Amino acid sequence: MKFGKLVNLLYRSFVRLFFAPHNSRRTRNKARYYLRRWLLLMLVGMLAFSGCHVMQSRVDRGEVIHLTLWQGVNPPPNRDVLQKLVDKFNQTHRDIQVESLYVGQQDQQLPKILAAVVGDAPPDILWYNPTIAGQLVELNALITLDEMLENSPVKAEIDPTLYASMEYNGKIWSVPFATNNVGIFYRPSLFKAAGITELPRTWQEFQQVAKKLTRDTNGDGQIDRYGMFLPLGKGEFTVFTWLPFMWSSSGELISGDSQNAAGVVLKDNQGAIAALQYWYKLIQDGSAMLSGPERGYETEALLSGRVAMQLNGPWTLGELQASGVDFDVFPIPFGQRPATVIGGENLFLFKTTPERQKAAFKFAEYAMSEEFQTELALSTGYLPINLKSRQSAKYQAFVQKVPQVKVFLDQAKYGRSRPIFPGYNRISDSLGRAIESVLLGKSSPAEALKTTQQRLDLIFK
Repeated sequence: MKFGKLVNLLYRSFVRLFFAPHNSRRTRNKARYYLRRWLLLMLVGMLAFSGCHVMQSRVDRGEVIHLTLWQGVNPPPNRDVLQKLVDKFNQTHRDIQVESLYVGQQDQQLPKILAAVVGDAPPDILWYNPTIAGQLVELNALITLDEMLENSPVKAEIDPTLYASMEYNGKIWSVPFATNNVGIFYRPSLFKAAGITELPRTWQEFQQVAKKLTRDTNGDGQIDRYGMFLPLGKGEFTVFTWLPFMWSSSGELISGDSQNAAGVVLKDNQGAIAALQYWYKLIQDGSAMLSGPERGYETEALLSGRVAMQLNGPWTLGELQASGVDFDVFPIPFGQRPATVIGGENLFLFKTTPERQKAAFKFAEYAMSEEFQTELALSTGYLPINLKSRQSAKYQAFVQKVPQVKVFLDQAKYGRSRPIFPGYNRISDSLGRAIESVLLGKSSPAEALKTTQQRLDLIFK
């Protein structure tokens, strides 16, 4: 029955109750009581109907903005955390609905992103590490965020050390989603079984500890527990975890103040040679196990006890805690000086329409908020980019409960960011090839870097 017909029927019924001559005063009073109740119910119903009708009309007119977020969050439990946070945003922003789509690991994402940009079909928001910034700027795909961020109250809450990952050529092209750095995860029970009572601080001490942890546990003449797990592959994770070793031995990827790929100097780079040689020594003396190709971030070997130490970041804390296996973290041992690499992902906003861009920035503000950052950090181990979140009682209690987080927070002062100018992906790919070649014993560090330099010179010069 239609709403109008229902009202008309009720009206005729109440007229008969009020004005029929045989009705007593008591009957009429009773009718007035029910009339008031019915009028109240009708009013509520009309308001609800009106609200639904308005919402539906807004949907019909396209006023509910649907945004797409491309992301490669890993491990899978962290993806679930992100989805819950996206759902919370959608519930509190009925006029903006964000769909979060997992589009693969970052090395897998890049071809999809570039194809989408060239095909004029990019997502509204992209979750990716900052190194892609220059390439997307060169393709004229992004909007600058200077003005919107300047007018946002969340700007004052961003960790100022992260601005280096947001700026290129004097403009802001992305905002931070989460930050991290790399340390050494280890199994305390295996250290204790090997009689190791002090954590290694230098490269020399680390090599000795790795050798001591390497064992044939069942006496069959085959090593079944390695001291260290090293990433193998040409992908970004291998380069990402190797860079701290180059910086630690005073090596630099870029010469001077160069802000472009032509400034990369790898030939005769003594710091880079020393870092490659150090990794190769760990393989050569049998104390390190190589990951599967492009699988260096996986933790299965550490959890199963096949390795005692592994390079990784705080994003794995949730997964390791859930495993129930004993674990801890210490800073990356240094050659000449302490160093780590600043990781994490930023949010990039693509050129679409003014309305969609404004809506996308609202989501970006939400992602940078104290509430979002605290929940993300407590559930995944990521370090908050929001200073209020880091200082909150809730997060400080978490740090006390999970002391491994403090290692990453303390080590952050030695962190450095990767370049974000156009062409970094070519540099990373070439450097990854050099690292892989050395670890597989196909070439010496000096030869591998010389070949890499020649390849990059052909590309950029």
